[in-house]
This record gives sequence, structure tokens and C-alpha cells, in this order.
Amino acid sequence: MRRNRLGKSDVHVTELGFGGGPLGGLFAPLDDETAAGALEAAWDGGIRYFDTSPHYGIGHSERRIGGLLRGKPRGEFTLSTKVGRLLVPQDPAGRMDESFAVPATHRRVWDFTRDGVLRSVEDSLERIGVDRVDLLLLHDAEEHFEDALRGGYPALAELRAQGVVGAIGAGMYHPGKLTRLVEESDVDVVMLSGRYTLLDHSALDDLLPACTRRGVSILAASVFNSGLLATARPAEGATFDYAPAAPHLLRRAHRMADVCEAHGVTLPELAMAFPLRHPAVAGIVVGMRTADEVRRNIAAFGKEIPAQVWSDLRGEGLLDERAPVDGGV
Repeated sequence: MRRNRLGKSDVHVTELGFGGGPLGGLFAPLDDETAAGALEAAWDGGIRYFDTSPHYGIGHSERRIGGLLRGKPRGEFTLSTKVGRLLVPQDPAGRMDESFAVPATHRRVWDFTRDGVLRSVEDSLERIGVDRVDLLLLHDAEEHFEDALRGGYPALAELRAQGVVGAIGAGMYHPGKLTRLVEESDVDVVMLSGRYTLLDHSALDDLLPACTRRGVSILAASVFNSGLLATARPAEGATFDYAPAAPHLLRRAHRMADVCEAHGVTLPELAMAFPLRHPAVAGIVVGMRTADEVRRNIAAFGKEIPAQVWSDLRGEGLLDERAPVDGGV
């Protein structure tokens, strides 16, 4: 699987990355055996970039990804995790976590201070069981942006200068905040959730031009917009950004599916291919929870998209004219 460089760093990622959110029990419980099977299938399929976070299952995702990676040659994979939430132990008292289907053994405390970042990294390394991560990201800092920019970013830059991490950046869903970060700091990469997809082109306004000017790479996450683009045709009750999809988005997705069917491709295949057509996008990150899901996504990712598909989508007014479709990195 092709690898691309992140910004000006020496860190490279496979174009398809494994998103660790589902391994934390996102939406539904997940047992260790199923999680391990998904990770092994990803490795067997050529994926060498794994992304996780303390937030995902209050540490479950990091521990499970560590279970795979500790047994692999360190030079063969790229690992990213995130900072901004510290995990503080607590008595679960029979309660489940509010975000993931795991016992509430910890609570999250927002902390983008230098000390908080350093502690978060130390805790993550212990949970994963490795001596370093390759990429470190400020996580979900939309409501804490000034703290992240003024406190968290300098801490990340310090760790990069010391060689503790190879590349730094942020993972958020807000293109405007990420644009500010790109313009006011020296990050290598931003992970953008759901804002450069077949159905949402809003990153074309400011973020993608800023990244192109500054030599910053983008990792596109949530390329299926939480489900609407995950099947050949939108399933009943399909969601967009974790809420029921609006009628106009359903209609748009069905029109795209019509174009796909005319050329023998599927909506998920197109959804994974689209972001990578932009030269600033180094890879996509897809959350996966079972071996079968991993194998389906790898097969879909490898599908060649006929050029006429993009032309037809443009002709139908379904793609922003500014979106490059003739080739990526």
C-alpha cells in the first residue's frame, strides 16, 4: 500500500489508515478477540498506519492497538495518538462510560497545558506499551482552542524538537479552527473529520488552500460521514455526522449512487477515493471494528475509479468545481 509523507516531517503513512475509535466500543460493546481480529486483518491487508486516542473507550483503543503493534517491527508501522484529555481513575459504581460502551473506570479531564500534554503522552505510551509515537495530535480542541494553541501546541513542538515524536498536528471537525492552527503555527498535519467528503466540501473554502500554501498535510477522517456513504445505497436510518441524514443529503447520496452503478463502482469505493484526489491529502483514516469490515474496506479502497465517474459527478452538479479529481499526492 502506498505511503505518503506528512508535511515536511520524516513521518510517512499508508494512504489507508486504521481509525481506532470503534476499538474503544464506539456505539456498541466490542470484545478483545474481535478487536484483535480486526487489527490482524488490517496488518495482513497492508495497513501500516494506526490512529488512536485516550478518549476512545477511556484507554481501551490504545491498549488494543498496542496488543498488535508490540509484536511488530517498530520501523514498519506509523502510530498516532492524541492529547487534550487526561484519564483520571474513578469507581465505576456499575456505570458505563457516557461515550463508549465500556465501564466508567475513568473520567476525562480537559488539559492542554504543557504538563497535561506531557502526562498524557506518558500515560499513552504505558497503555500502548511502546517507547514512542510517530504523530501526536491535539484532540477535539474546538471549545478549548486558545488553550490548545497557546499551551498545547508549544508542548507538541517541544516534543518534536526533542525527537520524542516525529510529527505534530491536531484532529478536529472544525475547518476554521484548523485553518487558524495551520496559519499561526508550524504543524505538520491536521486530521479533519467529515469536512472533506463527497457530501461536504467545506474544507475547500480555507483549510485546503492554507495547507497547500503552508506545506501541511491533511488526513481525512470520517470519509463516510458516519454512515451515509458507507453502503452502496444509503441504508434505512442512515446517519450523517452521527444524526439522522437530512432528506436533501439522502437525495444527493442516491444520485451519486446512480452514477456509481452506471460505471460498476460503489459509493464507499468513491468515498474513500475522493479525498485522496487532492494533493494536500496524504491519507484517509477509517474506523473499523471487525476483520470482515477491514477486508471489505481494503478491497473497496483498492478499486480503480474510472475517470468518467468524476466527469459525470461534475456534470450532475454533485462535486464542487474546485475539488481536484485528476490525481492526488
